[in-house]
Amino acid sequence: MSGIVQERAVKTREAILRAASELFDECGYSAASISKIMKRAEVTAGAMYFHFSSKSDLAHAVMTEQGKGLELPPGKDGLQRLIDITLYLADELQSNPKLRAGVRLAIEQGDWGSRDDSAYRYWAEMFAVQLRAARSQGELLPQADEEEVAWLLVSSYSGTQLLSHISVGRADLHHRVTTLWRYLLPGIASPAAKPLLSFGM
Repeated sequence: MSGIVQERAVKTREAILRAASELFDECGYSAASISKIMKRAEVTAGAMYFHFSSKSDLAHAVMTEQGKGLELPPGKDGLQRLIDITLYLADELQSNPKLRAGVRLAIEQGDWGSRDDSAYRYWAEMFAVQLRAARSQGELLPQADEEEVAWLLVSSYSGTQLLSHISVGRADLHHRVTTLWRYLLPGIASPAAKPLLSFGM
């Protein structure tokens, strides 16, 4: 495949994913038809099925690529950066249709016959990287297991964002995530690290 053709294919795939993300976010899997997605993406059926074999294949791509392209907050790895990442994601969930669609599809997998926890595992590993860095810097209590805490955070965050979405369209998600950390930190952060952590994003 020549460079120009390959570049065009990449742009077409991105356009399809963007349109699908918007529609899955707006109306869910069932109501987001392939024809609506093609119309919004301004692509032909041939282009659509070149990249994705079915709507469920497209939904799976949106779900598993939800973190792609996010510009996570910079800084030294550890507890503070982990807090900053979760607050950044709270803000992105208010405005980023690709992330919102990926999160929605992960929850609604039963609607399209999928049972895939890879999106959750992606975030658990990302959080675990920060927790392992925190461990090396003496920021964690001895009994706090990095992998267990990462999964606890993913589970708690998922429920927190879902309830915020149902209640107020995620308008208060930043506050709810801050509250989550206020109660989680005493169980994982060392006495020396805890006073240095902030929620200032």
